[in-house]
Amino acid sequence: MDDNKIVELYLSRNEEAIRQTATKYGSRLRRIAYRVLNSIETAEECENDTYHEAWNLIPPHEPRTYLFAFVGRIVRNIALNVCKKNNAQKRYAVYCELTQEMQECLPAKNDPEGAVNADFLRGMIDEFLESCPEEQQNVFVRRYWYFDSVPQIAAAYGFTQSKVKTMLFRMRAALKEHLEKGGYEI
Repeated sequence: MDDNKIVELYLSRNEEAIRQTATKYGSRLRRIAYRVLNSIETAEECENDTYHEAWNLIPPHEPRTYLFAFVGRIVRNIALNVCKKNNAQKRYAVYCELTQEMQECLPAKNDPEGAVNADFLRGMIDEFLESCPEEQQNVFVRRYWYFDSVPQIAAAYGFTQSKVKTMLFRMRAALKEHLEKGGYEI
């Protein structure tokens, strides 16, 4: 079933929408949550919470052309919140590693100005990624959105791990420069 029809089911409050979403995107949603949490059971719970959250958010949102991105963002945020809650006293290695990598090029989000400008920042990052070749966009998104490891990315694209690390390092530096030109101080 296509995304538009699934969204129509949500809008008409038909529970079949959840079943269709699970059929079409369930394994991908679990994979996103698993990469953050490294636990199959918790990833399945996040997937179920995602369907509940999507049910509550559609309407008012109508993600007819971007349903996977919509539910993907929900599951990722749920998984990150679970990760933060479960690891309040200890640091979770993958999450912390990625956070440290991105701290070099992204402004702090806990200042009031950063919170107000979050949409502008998101636009700047999108603009930066659109200026990159598709190969670099894919590597960047796989690393920082889907939490793929460097070896996983290298295997998926037939690169050496060194090439992936270098590409990500250069992209972070270029993103930092792009953000600074856009008025962000890092």
